[in-house]
Amino acid sequence: MNRTFRYPSVLFFALLFVATTGHAQNKNIYHKGWIDFNKNGKMDVFEDPSKPIDSRVNDLLSQMNLDEKTCQTATLYGYGRVLKDEMPTAEWKTKIWKDGIANIDEELNSLPYNKKAVTQYSFPFSKHANAINTVQKWFVEETRLGIPVDFSNEGIHGLCHDRATPFPAPVNIGSTWNKNLVYRAGNTVGREAKALGYTNVYAPILDVARDQRWGRVVECYAEDPYLIAELGKQMTLGIQNQGVAATLKHYAVYSVPKGGRDGNARTDPHVAPRELHEMFLYPFKRVIQEARPMGVMSSYNDWDGEPVTGSYYFLTELLRNQYGFNGYVVSDSEAVEFISSKHHVADDYKGAVKQAIEAGLNVRTNFTMPETFILPLRELVKEGSVSMKTLDERVADVLRVKFRLGLFDSPYVNDPAASDKNVHTASDEELALQLNRESMVLLKNEKNLLPLNINQYKNILVTGPLATETKYTTSRYGPSNNPIVSILDGIKAFAGKTATVNYSKGCEVIDSKWPESEIMPVALTAQEQAQINEAVAAAKNSDVIIAVVGETDDLVGESKTRTGLNLPGLQSQLLQALYVTGKPVVMVMVNGRPLTINWENKYLPAILQAGFPGPSAGKVVAETLFGENNPGGKLTMTYPKSVGQIEYNFPFKPASQAGQSKNDDPNGYGKTMVLGSLYPFGYGLSYTTFEFSNLKLSAEQIRSQGEVQVSVDVKNTGSRKGDEVVQLYLKDVVSSVTTYETVLRGFERVNLAPGETKTVKFTLTPDDLMLLDKNMKWTVEPGKFEVLIGNSSESIKLKKEFMVSK
Repeated sequence: MNRTFRYPSVLFFALLFVATTGHAQNKNIYHKGWIDFNKNGKMDVFEDPSKPIDSRVNDLLSQMNLDEKTCQTATLYGYGRVLKDEMPTAEWKTKIWKDGIANIDEELNSLPYNKKAVTQYSFPFSKHANAINTVQKWFVEETRLGIPVDFSNEGIHGLCHDRATPFPAPVNIGSTWNKNLVYRAGNTVGREAKALGYTNVYAPILDVARDQRWGRVVECYAEDPYLIAELGKQMTLGIQNQGVAATLKHYAVYSVPKGGRDGNARTDPHVAPRELHEMFLYPFKRVIQEARPMGVMSSYNDWDGEPVTGSYYFLTELLRNQYGFNGYVVSDSEAVEFISSKHHVADDYKGAVKQAIEAGLNVRTNFTMPETFILPLRELVKEGSVSMKTLDERVADVLRVKFRLGLFDSPYVNDPAASDKNVHTASDEELALQLNRESMVLLKNEKNLLPLNINQYKNILVTGPLATETKYTTSRYGPSNNPIVSILDGIKAFAGKTATVNYSKGCEVIDSKWPESEIMPVALTAQEQAQINEAVAAAKNSDVIIAVVGETDDLVGESKTRTGLNLPGLQSQLLQALYVTGKPVVMVMVNGRPLTINWENKYLPAILQAGFPGPSAGKVVAETLFGENNPGGKLTMTYPKSVGQIEYNFPFKPASQAGQSKNDDPNGYGKTMVLGSLYPFGYGLSYTTFEFSNLKLSAEQIRSQGEVQVSVDVKNTGSRKGDEVVQLYLKDVVSSVTTYETVLRGFERVNLAPGETKTVKFTLTPDDLMLLDKNMKWTVEPGKFEVLIGNSSESIKLKKEFMVSK
């Protein structure tokens, strides 16, 4: 892969900084081929690029005192969060980071909704690269050992920086089912981070979202661990290919708060040990072993009564000893504090620090000054409560990552000016557009109402509270200050020259009594009724109604779990009133989680899920509605019909989601509940049709460590070019422990012209066949397996069997 940026020339920096280093050091520390970080006039082992990394780490560690070591165990949040200065000041010599710091997070990035964090140094991009160089230069030149800083930043749907390339929310990225596209997105995030001076990206999120009510569903790829692992692997590889660390989050069991409730210390996940490993740890294990990320973020929840950030089992036994992780672990914000303040498994905060550092935590993060962690840690070491050996091990992990990142050979952005040409380029914007396009999911299309014929509908009404909303296209974890196209504006731009496009809001996103209106009907205010009446009047004069409904950023995200999953507020009442007019209603759903749109699915002729796309939302939705983009996305979460069905997901254990009749249950009778999903995992329609045929397996019988090659033909049998996602599910017919009914073990998104056929190939490996046996050992058991090919978890087109022998 071609790299945009080269490692900087030491001679270049010698010339650049020779005039400015005199006030700190009376001698130039920049030499040909090495940097004299400790300013002793000789090349130490840790300063020698030719030496092995472990030798360099050990040499540097041997030169560090207690103050310097403990400073490598904490994060300094950047300007506008904790750090009050945009640039280094003389006062920094009195701050705790005078002895260094592990990392600085979100430095000078200008968060969109935090006015305190707005800075002159975030843009132009070259100005930020120069500013990061200035901050880094202070640590290299003004601290005794000159240990460079790891500059971290969020990056789950584009780098969290002013005007960086904006990608759709992770729930949309998952809906593309496109591994290559996700790899390219990771590449862009890593390249832009490198250009701007960031060296560590907090991405991807590998949480398995199993409760549709949970606020952070929008930040997850899927409910299925295999799909998450495959996409998370590609994102990680893409980021790290650019010489930047990827930090996985949130490790572990973070995404299933009891009852979907989302408090400040998420606790009590009801997860059995086997489910812990097969479901929630599976993506972390695979991505760590297959993509070798340099970072992992520990979560602030517990599991089975043990806080993860204070757990030796999670942070050392599993993560390092079993999975082979060799980077550093950073805590989620306040995870250490919660050990004592919320989980109450330590007497005080100092006890929490001891638990965390001994469990395997390397770097503590919180929105407080770093000394709140560093000072008690120093006390613990001086008292002998924490051994110097333990501290050395934790610090060595941090230093090792910094060496792997090249920070001791090339601590600065080489060519800051180049970032103006290499961040958010035209090709980057096209990639963002493609991600948005491929994330569109067509849920219903009765009588092929969509795509709309632009020449047929001369009077178009756009209504609904999400038509003009734009905030969902950005979040505090995504790029800011990019131009945003609302869905209304996108439709006007696409169809405005051939049709009259009118707009009537219809209702607000939430009503005056929300969220109480989630649990009981409320009377409309006069103003609310007038808004609906106005939209109905406009609808009567239109040829087609495009109703844009759903959720905003205010209803989706961290600590924004919902009680119900219906369209919030009066949006369903608006849709029902529009339906009564007799005009065709196309529903466009902006949503960060599955919604229980039962009435809408039954009565409205067409439903397009837009999800939470990026700033090009309006352009992409319009392209899709009018046929320029053929939707090919697939759902990555099951849509329940009611919150009363939750938990309701794929994969699931046999009979756990079965019906009540005698056919479903030998003890079954009666009819007391609503059954089945509204839309299953993997579901999504197209403007064309596809046919599967010619399923072949390379063998009908294999040994336990053998492989099976699978091939299947997929043909576009319609009249439009389109994408199909070929999905391979595997069923272990008889096993020593109860396994999932089927599991996803392969998928491929295929683009086909009308009449075109392509052969899709998969390889099933022993890892794909493994289960945790009665002794909690991973093993491939002998027996029969079924390969099922389809285009959703419930739409299986072809089946074949093979046997595994001893």
